[in-house]
Amino acid sequence: MLRLQNITLDFRHSDEALWRAILLQLGIEPHDLLSFRICKKSIDARKRSHIQFIYQVDAEVLGEVSILARLGGASPVKPVPDESYRMPERVPERAVGDSPGKARPIVVGAGPCGLFTALLLAQVGLRPLLLDRGKSALERVRDVAHFWETGQLDPESNVQFGEGGAGTFSDGKLTTQIKERGNRIRKVLDELIRAGAPPEIAYEAKPHLGTDLLVGVVTRLRQAIEAYGGEVRFGAHVTGLLIREGQVRGVRLAGGEELEAGAVALAIGHSARDTFRMLHEAGVPLEAKAFSIGVRIEHPQSVIDRAQYGPFGGDPRLGPAEYKLVHHCANGRSVYTFCMCPGGQVIAAASETGGVVTNGMSVHARDAVNANAALLVGVNPDDFSIPGSQAAERSPLAGVEFQRHWEARAFRMAGGDYRAPAQTVGDFLAGRGSASWSGVEPSYRPGVCPSDLVGCLPPFAVEALRQSLPAFERKLNGFSMPEAVLTGVETRSSSPVRIVRGEDFQSVGVAGLFPAGEGAGYAGGIVSAAVDGLRVAEAVAANRGRFF
Repeated sequence: MLRLQNITLDFRHSDEALWRAILLQLGIEPHDLLSFRICKKSIDARKRSHIQFIYQVDAEVLGEVSILARLGGASPVKPVPDESYRMPERVPERAVGDSPGKARPIVVGAGPCGLFTALLLAQVGLRPLLLDRGKSALERVRDVAHFWETGQLDPESNVQFGEGGAGTFSDGKLTTQIKERGNRIRKVLDELIRAGAPPEIAYEAKPHLGTDLLVGVVTRLRQAIEAYGGEVRFGAHVTGLLIREGQVRGVRLAGGEELEAGAVALAIGHSARDTFRMLHEAGVPLEAKAFSIGVRIEHPQSVIDRAQYGPFGGDPRLGPAEYKLVHHCANGRSVYTFCMCPGGQVIAAASETGGVVTNGMSVHARDAVNANAALLVGVNPDDFSIPGSQAAERSPLAGVEFQRHWEARAFRMAGGDYRAPAQTVGDFLAGRGSASWSGVEPSYRPGVCPSDLVGCLPPFAVEALRQSLPAFERKLNGFSMPEAVLTGVETRSSSPVRIVRGEDFQSVGVAGLFPAGEGAGYAGGIVSAAVDGLRVAEAVAANRGRFF
């Protein structure tokens, strides 16, 4: 197979046009092209009057050697590289297919990181036990829908806790900026496709699944773990670690049951606040880390389509438009958009009683009327002081309390029933509270309360947001339209805690304990969390002879 780079065609091109472009770049006749597949596809919309698709294609041809010789070494046409995943050499061969004894590894948390940790451990024959405090994905869907309709929150089954983790109720983005040379990203995408994800996620420049597809995909990933010999238990809330002589020996569940383990991978997610406290009290080294706070901004999707694609906005061949913006303020703060959800909705994402948390979600079709994104301001441990609080600001859990403070303010401001405070961009910039909506209907359920968001954001965040909105308007026409809606508060962009680990992926204080993924502070997003889960599984397997 040969890989062809940078085939550029008008986005309205026919299938035949791509075929002819391949022939032209290779300089071959039609009968010499046996087959081809797209391995990357992106949109170039820098010129709104001439939007193009850019392709990378793998082609099976006759006379591959002679074609390469004719094109020369400077040609962008190269042999297709080996992109298959292989276990690192440090993992002993005897770990593969060799069932361990009683003390099998335990994985805590069934989000993307935990699922892929358990999947790889199961594939190499280590029969992991995967524990999650929440419920299966299908049961979560019912519980979350009930919360959104009634405002009745289940603290153990919600947007944050349960099979698939927080990503199950999201746009399901599969983009990542991590640099990874072990083909782990490819393995993640391949496993998702085997679990029912659309094949195009392997080549789209900005692939996504959507919450509707994610439910089925994560269910089938769990079934794959079980088929390889792993076990999955829901409603298994880990409330303690069994540690002897500096090494983890197992876990304790909420009902008092103790489970022996050869190693424990902690893939607990960014909202497991009670687990963070348990780890801190158990002496596991933690440190406070930076995260972000802000709001969700909501526009008509048609406005974003026109801003990005001009006269072609709304064309189904382009799909709903996205954006990604950043502004560096005069006060030294940075404001950025995050987790943009085209054709989506703003959702209630609380996991504790007495707090409002927002997030965004899209189904695979991205066919809702509004677009939304987080509009966030970076915060660091020096910002974690809370007005009127006497709490120790240097505690590794200070960021958790900082989040809780502003979530509780939003809860009270909107009436204490899990409605969210909201304000139009025009009113926010003018410094007045909102009383109604015009042009953009808020999508958040169980509903919004017109408010002044100044009451549920730190003053430095308010200042930074007010500076950034006019700057974003200059970059994306319509972004700061007065009718756009801001809904607060968003606090769960990433973990406020890092569970400190060494180069061997183990906790620096407890042998055999492997902090992993977003909750441990080592990933951000579905793919990076899954990749970190693979790395941790490799590390657990490499230590098989030491721990179990």
